[in-house]
Amino acid sequence: MNAPAIRDISVLVIDDQRAMRTIIRQLLRQIGITRTKDAENGRHALEKLSADSGIDPPDLVICDLHMAKMDGMAFTAAVRRRKTPLHPEMPIILLTGEQDEFLLDVAGQAGATIVLRKPCTSADLYQAITEAVGCDLASV
Repeated sequence: MNAPAIRDISVLVIDDQRAMRTIIRQLLRQIGITRTKDAENGRHALEKLSADSGIDPPDLVICDLHMAKMDGMAFTAAVRRRKTPLHPEMPIILLTGEQDEFLLDVAGQAGATIVLRKPCTSADLYQAITEAVGCDLASV
């Protein structure tokens, strides 16, 4: 099976700050990804995914680590434990400004595919997405 072209990927962006969701969507557009949905926290994302059950799930989730109601680690753990409408192997990139190496290691152990530090550039995001999803770079 061929890897998807990056422009064909759909992404769910989860962050409690509207400005950050906007920035992430802009970075995604810079690398050719236009199919996005967003949510303000993990709980809202799960509700949205359940409400959209007739719609194809995203190919990738980009999620903030620290959020109220349900943070990125709890969201990731819920997906990995099959307690969500998402496939348990769904690639999840946790995006964070966190500097505590122990907490970052725990985030990886909770099931994050990649932990990416803020601030990040479109090139950083591109590299993380292609690694997480296995995109066909030749068809970008």
